[in-house]
Amino acid sequence: MIDPQLQAEVLNQALPYIQSFRGQTFVVKYGGSAMRDPSLMRGVIRNVLLLQLVGIRPILVHGGGPEIDRWLEKLGIEKKTLQGLRVTDDQTMEVVEMALAGRANKALASEIGQAGGRAVGLSGRDANLLQAEAISPDLGRVGKVTHVDPSILKSTVESGTIPVVCTVANDSEGRPLNINADSAAASIAIAVDASKLILLTDTDGVLGDKDRPETRISTLDCPEAKAMIQDGRADRGMIPKLEAAIQALEHGVDKVHLINGGAANALLIEVFTDAGIGTMMQLR
Repeated sequence: MIDPQLQAEVLNQALPYIQSFRGQTFVVKYGGSAMRDPSLMRGVIRNVLLLQLVGIRPILVHGGGPEIDRWLEKLGIEKKTLQGLRVTDDQTMEVVEMALAGRANKALASEIGQAGGRAVGLSGRDANLLQAEAISPDLGRVGKVTHVDPSILKSTVESGTIPVVCTVANDSEGRPLNINADSAAASIAIAVDASKLILLTDTDGVLGDKDRPETRISTLDCPEAKAMIQDGRADRGMIPKLEAAIQALEHGVDKVHLINGGAANALLIEVFTDAGIGTMMQLR
């Protein structure tokens, strides 16, 4: 049993944060091991619902690399990568859209409903929510976001419903493009005037030494993050997340948090406690 006095102290510590964040929009990018493990997924969903219940307006954005890989293997399609990005030909794009907009997206929306909330599953192609352009011919149907229409997201959160967005976008001809989920979440956070972008990762945040977990950096600003990318201190897998964070902060998002989605209640600890659990990034 948890000490009731400790529980009361936790609630007292959370109160000023709840008061401060009420009515604000948070964009939560969900992926990694927390998405593969059903028990971890339920924990994340409960945390997101609690954010909503205390007056925060959450938007959940997700990718689904493992789900895509599973279906490629089932269908006998070879997975190809280039510089850490999935090479996406037309056949692979069909699998990407099926896995993300189908199974992964609807499973998350359903989980929110099972936990007592309301959610609507959306593809970035719905209502032309995400428009994008291809990055390079070598990557095929991999794109970067050029425009976000936030109207459907704003009307959805205002109705008390949580939007669950998978990161497939339309190109200029209405064809699908596969978008990095961190980058898409940053673009969405900017478009909806979010006060926070929260990136759930498989690590405990940004590490000062990528080989030593105990070197987690609690707070980081954009100049420091850029220096870590340039001088090689940032782990290769962390670079897209740092770039997404920098993009969001330089375009008006107040704070970006990088936390381990596999840690129990990481979202609540980071948002509602003084110490936090990951890395909080700010402009300067």
